[in-house]
Amino acid sequence: MNLIDDITPEMAEKLAILNEMHKNKWRPDIVNLLLEKGTLRFGEIKKDLGITQKVLTEHLKWLEQHEIVQRKVFAEVPPHVEYSLTEVGKHLRPVHESMRVWADFYAQNSSPTNLD
Repeated sequence: MNLIDDITPEMAEKLAILNEMHKNKWRPDIVNLLLEKGTLRFGEIKKDLGITQKVLTEHLKWLEQHEIVQRKVFAEVPPHVEYSLTEVGKHLRPVHESMRVWADFYAQNSSPTNLD
């Protein structure tokens, strides 16, 4: 029995979304920032990551559409919008922690010429 044989079509779809999220430069950074700091305003995310408004907007929309991030709008002037992880998004913590552990291991056990 192997893992591939046990994957249902629904599971394969979810794994494809996870893969799509992690192959992008900014989405994992946004998720990591929200995992570390909790709820943040748009400007705080933009400043912390050094990302353009256009790119941040695009990736927050993607994360929201995939129910990883939730957006809360406050009816105030000026507009006040906060972003936080959904329960689904919060469950990415062990995935990201495992990736960090592996990255540390890889950095310590590979030759510098292989890091490009």
